[in-house]
Amino acid sequence: MRIGLLIYGSLDTLSGGYLYDRKLVEHLRQAGDSVEIVSLPWRSYPAHLADNLSLRLYRRLRDLPVDILLQDELNHPSLALVNRRLRRLQPRYPWISIVHHLRSSEQHPRPLLPLYRTVERSYLRSVDGFIFNSRTTRQAVAELRGESEEERGESENLAPLGGVIAYPAADHLPVPDERAVEELINARESDTGPLRILFVGNLIARKGLHHLIAALTRLPQADWLLDVVGDEAVDSAYAAALGRQVGASGLEGNIRLHGRVSDSELAQQYSAAHLLAVPSYEGFGIVYLEAMAFGLPVLAGVHGGAGEIVRHGVNGFLVEPADIDAIAAHLSALAGDRAQLAALGRNARQRFASHPRWPDSAAAIRQFLATCVQ
Repeated sequence: MRIGLLIYGSLDTLSGGYLYDRKLVEHLRQAGDSVEIVSLPWRSYPAHLADNLSLRLYRRLRDLPVDILLQDELNHPSLALVNRRLRRLQPRYPWISIVHHLRSSEQHPRPLLPLYRTVERSYLRSVDGFIFNSRTTRQAVAELRGESEEERGESENLAPLGGVIAYPAADHLPVPDERAVEELINARESDTGPLRILFVGNLIARKGLHHLIAALTRLPQADWLLDVVGDEAVDSAYAAALGRQVGASGLEGNIRLHGRVSDSELAQQYSAAHLLAVPSYEGFGIVYLEAMAFGLPVLAGVHGGAGEIVRHGVNGFLVEPADIDAIAAHLSALAGDRAQLAALGRNARQRFASHPRWPDSAAAIRQFLATCVQ
């Protein structure tokens, strides 16, 4: 197949969504398909909306020599009207949207939310099919599009919106085997030192790092350490605000910022940690599954797709991201009960072991794309 993939910026961008896209492209090319990357520049939301008036973009997509075009849903503000203009062309190739999570599902200033919902709904109604990263994301798309329950159907694998559910995986990292993970869990159980908490994610407000730090101020400083792995340049203003928050709390000695790291360095961080804490809204949350591969319990946001991975009280905890009291209570309990920490970790590793791997998910996507082309 000749496949196009439309994204913002570079495929090497650090995020779970771009990792998903990279692993898919890697699989498609290994299977013999050609994949052409169509990149639009990162700009402001109003500038992305202006892309819909670009004759250059219209002609580029009109003349693209592909059998099918994948569009990362992140690009929806640039495509809502372009897709509708292209729909008039006959014949044309199908457009499939890769949906990681919806912009309109995030927290935004109230005056802007109607605009975001309108633009995103228009885009979601303009494509021919979908690749969903979770059932939660599929349901969010159906609700925003205005689908009825009957129209959604009850299929476990194929979404009735004309799509496929293909979960992200975590086997892209150098994951230790079962025996090595058990040794890590046993070491954590016997460790009487500070609770080593790991946060992994770009430093943006949606990830909830400021809530996590606020919760940690309620714990004795001798009881914990926090390692933060994530790009600080994505939102420099937020990163600066975090620095002020840490300084005002006097926690410089407890919190270490590592910036962006390699996969091998990230694996080392997971091995050294006691648990992962990312109280975020996620369409799925690859970092949660990554942590579970290393036998780490997970503290995650209750909204979004995390509930498809994290079972509250079994392999981690689900919290309201801004519920400082709940976050602090869970962290305090694990700091003082290493047996519970170990039990949660063993369940977390079992959850990882039962999850599909990248080749499984990518193969399901490729089969769906072949059906669309045929």
